[in-house]
Amino acid sequence: MDVSLLYFDDCPNWKVADQRLAAIAAECPDVVVTRHRVETVEEAERLEFHGSPSILVDGVDVFAEPGAGVGLSCRVYRTPEGLAGSPTLEQLRDALGVTKEEA
Repeated sequence: MDVSLLYFDDCPNWKVADQRLAAIAAECPDVVVTRHRVETVEEAERLEFHGSPSILVDGVDVFAEPGAGVGLSCRVYRTPEGLAGSPTLEQLRDALGVTKEEA
């Protein structure tokens, strides 16, 4: 499974998502994570980048909400604990279709 982490340097939240994805990839050899730094507004528009961090699974933004804007901004995720800068480990596992027992 191809997982892409899209981010921009000025957003600190991508590092949390990166650590969580790395933990899943370490448990699941089928999960391959690549990182892509988005550098310009034009690139953000071309990629339909909904903010940092964005997680794409096989090219699809699995957390995209209808009507979400694109651009170089930090993204907010709805988690069980409230709004956060990154999905929880469990939300990422669910999005990737990986259970803790499989990992």
